Amino acid sequence: MPCRAGTPFAIPDRMRVALLSPLFESVPPRLYGGTERVVYNLCQSLKKLKTEVVLFAAGDSTVDVELVSVVPEAIRLSKVPCTDPVAHHFRMLAMVLERAGDFDVIHNHHDYWMLPLSEMTQTPVLSTLHGRTDLPEINAAYCSYPKGRFVSISQSQRNLLPQLPWVKAIHHGIDLSNFEFYPNPGKYLAFLGRISGEKRPEWAIEIAFRSGVPLKIAAKIEGAAGKDYYARHLKPYVDGKFIEFVGEISEDEKSEFLGNALALVFPIDWPEPFGLVVIESLACGTPVLARPCGAVPEILEDSVTGFIDSDIRKLANRVKDIVSIDRKFCRDWVNQKFSLNRMAEDYIHVYHQVAAQKRRAYTHRRNLLHTIERTSNRNSED
Repeated sequence: MPCRAGTPFAIPDRMRVALLSPLFESVPPRLYGGTERVVYNLCQSLKKLKTEVVLFAAGDSTVDVELVSVVPEAIRLSKVPCTDPVAHHFRMLAMVLERAGDFDVIHNHHDYWMLPLSEMTQTPVLSTLHGRTDLPEINAAYCSYPKGRFVSISQSQRNLLPQLPWVKAIHHGIDLSNFEFYPNPGKYLAFLGRISGEKRPEWAIEIAFRSGVPLKIAAKIEGAAGKDYYARHLKPYVDGKFIEFVGEISEDEKSEFLGNALALVFPIDWPEPFGLVVIESLACGTPVLARPCGAVPEILEDSVTGFIDSDIRKLANRVKDIVSIDRKFCRDWVNQKFSLNRMAEDYIHVYHQVAAQKRRAYTHRRNLLHTIERTSNRNSED
């Protein structure tokens, strides 16, 4: 059980952890949603490792742990338009704070939205950052909470903000059983993600034209900016044959889309904190063509699980060499380095670490107060 007022803090054998997920997507996400997929994977694997989990998330989440519904339905795909998402997150803060004493650790996956909790409760608050750490405005928010404890999802993400009190870098893990293995190379290139300047889908199109291999794009178009980007950079080239736009796909469709491809094209143009789609593709046996931005060199090995080059023309030239990549080794690579068990065990270790820090702080405070009390009593006697 967690520490109660007036009692020594002890680390339990079976920890009770609150997981906080963004409210924009359900857990797991119905369609696109990397953070929510990671939260789902963590819920399932922590439970198998005998950790009690309570999830604060959208009410249409489907997880085999206790669910605290903050909103009835995930905001992005809700039938009822949301006029002010910020209000829901303020309510989420209040709901977590009300139950904070029930937990040994509060594990925040909602970036800076939930950071005030670290100043509002004695329960340790651990935040895994899923977004970028190279923007001054966001970084100023993170650094404003010195009591926060942070986990990065790659060393690259961590290096961009070295002054933050990082606890550990923990790579994502996935459940291999959710991804079918496809031993034979397909006949098209695949792009999976969202339509934005960060992801550079137009560079995927250029690779397709330069290599002469067709491209299928499965991506989310979100908001006016996404629609405008699609209209300007992709629509002129989408013919439904050589360049095909298939739209946003579900988790159930992902294995077939990735597994039947010759390669995944990942021509990103930003410091990608991780790149979940890369290990999902490798799990299906499909190698990856990627630019060396962000965490890519940490999760992909050049000429072994795909090819890495900052030059789009050189990546296009490597398409012909993709067949030399061992697809079975790609899957084994994920099993060795990006398993759910490894991710969950890493987090459990961190939970115990931050709980131990809390215990040491409590013991130090108790000993200090004891010294003050003895001094006070001696002075009274004199």
